[in-house]
Amino acid sequence: MIKTDILIIGAGPTGLFTVFEAGLLKLKTHLIDALPQPGGQCSEIYPKKPIYDIPAFPEILAGDLVKNLMEQIKPFEPGFTLGERAETLEKLDDGTFIVTTNKGIQHHAPVVAIAGGLGSFEPRKPPIANISDFEDKGVSYFIKDPEVYRGRKVVIAGGGDSALDWAIYLSDVASEVALVHRREEFRGALDSVERVSELAKLGKIEMITNAEVVGLRGEDELEHLVIRHKDKARGEEFRKVDDFIPLFGLSPKLGPIGSWGLEIEKNAIKVDNSYDYQTNIPGVYAIGDVNTYKGKLKLILSGFHEAAIMCQSAYQRIYPDKKYVLKYTTVGGVEGFDGTKKEAKREVVQSISV
Repeated sequence: MIKTDILIIGAGPTGLFTVFEAGLLKLKTHLIDALPQPGGQCSEIYPKKPIYDIPAFPEILAGDLVKNLMEQIKPFEPGFTLGERAETLEKLDDGTFIVTTNKGIQHHAPVVAIAGGLGSFEPRKPPIANISDFEDKGVSYFIKDPEVYRGRKVVIAGGGDSALDWAIYLSDVASEVALVHRREEFRGALDSVERVSELAKLGKIEMITNAEVVGLRGEDELEHLVIRHKDKARGEEFRKVDDFIPLFGLSPKLGPIGSWGLEIEKNAIKVDNSYDYQTNIPGVYAIGDVNTYKGKLKLILSGFHEAAIMCQSAYQRIYPDKKYVLKYTTVGGVEGFDGTKKEAKREVVQSISV
């Protein structure tokens, strides 16, 4: 069983910044996320798209924002349970909670902070009748470890940033990479589109446009794809493959959290924003896009604010007999659990006798 002070459900920007705010209060954190890497939508859907409303950053790529947050929280040594969905919530007699994932991993904490963005993200699957038969047998919707594909024949389907970026990356890993898209135009970042075109000219990526994968064939594991071309003269082709990776984005769903007894309004969790973003279950908070209250703005910067307020309340819940005195980081610095400390240099002024 994993034990921590604040269990954070959701490792998007709001969840990651919660680690920092909790760390300033000397509170340990652990994060659960259904995606295989931290960052939420910023990492999985649009890592190369710019964000313009982060304070002090006139423009920052979503992936870089996540990278910066990970660097910021590194001194506080958060734990991660990735690629698993928070399934059940159990409140114990002492007021603490046990959250169990879909893979049976239990997490114990006195405070639970739901920072799940728009909910748990599930992959949008292509309408192929037998695709579930080959899941984890040649079909994957996420890439957890690129080395799994070394020396293999890979087909990626999709036309967005994720499909483009992984096609580029795997071109140096897999023996063959083909990118299938139903249109000729791609929706990704311009530099990614240009890079894929360059690699196609070099023969490192095969571009198959105006086509889509419509069938899967194999015995125990995936062996062939059926690709249908819009050009009727080309019709359908059978292609031998080792791996098929459809990357059509993610579909947000509240998921099992919706059955935890929380007050839900329009697929969001109602909270009391007049104080600390606590839900109707004491000790369980909801911050970021997953919550709703009067005047709610679904912005990353709003989630950052809510994380800071929530952590102050969590501290009082965990240590009811202690009084925390807020100190600005410009005054108190940042002291990590790893022994590091950042603080402003202090000038020493010596008096001079005349």
